[in-house]
Amino acid sequence: MDYVAPPQLMEEVGAAAVKKAGLGTRSMLLKGFLSGALLAYATAFAFKAADGFSGGAAALIAGAVFPVGFAMIVLLGLELATGNFAVMPVGIIRGKVTWEQMLRNWAWVYLGNFLGCVFTGLLIALALTEAFIQGPGPLGTKIIAVAESKTLYYEHAGINGWLTAFVKGVLCNWMVAMGTVLGLSSTASTGKIAAIWLPVSTFFALALEHSVVNMFAIPTAMMLGADITVGQWLIWNQVPVTLGNIVGGAVLTGLLLHCCNPAVALGQIKPHSQGMAPADAAINSVVPR
Repeated sequence: MDYVAPPQLMEEVGAAAVKKAGLGTRSMLLKGFLSGALLAYATAFAFKAADGFSGGAAALIAGAVFPVGFAMIVLLGLELATGNFAVMPVGIIRGKVTWEQMLRNWAWVYLGNFLGCVFTGLLIALALTEAFIQGPGPLGTKIIAVAESKTLYYEHAGINGWLTAFVKGVLCNWMVAMGTVLGLSSTASTGKIAAIWLPVSTFFALALEHSVVNMFAIPTAMMLGADITVGQWLIWNQVPVTLGNIVGGAVLTGLLLHCCNPAVALGQIKPHSQGMAPADAAINSVVPR
């Protein structure tokens, strides 16, 4: 069986935090860049797939296809800031990483995600407009509409809009970070994909706010002619959503799961597979695969 039980799963999360804390700056930037690019692809794919549908049907289709990007990120072992918002705090509370290491990881990976999203968004904008000589077309129009709803709508509502963006960020990353953790609950590729698909599709279908997805959607819409300023993007979306994502990932996912499954002594950890020597099983259970 390839299933990793919750107590062992949280040991895996703690070990993953150690691995992430040890990454060099170049590695974090490159892995973050690729993650941002893959989520940009997945977001555009979801918008395209739902074209022509409305209401629940559109939400179902978009939610069903968006996790392809997240699945590739997990299988390739890349770095996504929103997932790390849950993983790194578990490392801290288990005494495996420091606050400085956590903040360093979050900052460089977040930057890498941003660069990947904007770069891919530029390429998609060029493709949709034939290098900016044509209109944005149906997909570009959809991206603009979504971006304006994520910024101008919140601005119009004032402080209530800012709070709404924050809360949607919390709700979003509760699910996204759960997908990151569940990706470690299986040692098989098919098991990882199935485990992460459920929470990730839930957040996207509910149109919640994901800071990395928004790094693609809003700047790309601005390139395509959306009436959004950088200030509006940052104040009414990127800042509150990122803060919400941190709360949803760190508190409602990482720390809550840690409290449900406290750290266990090395000798108490059971092997993932039969026939494994006790010492090897203990080591295998805390080293990320």
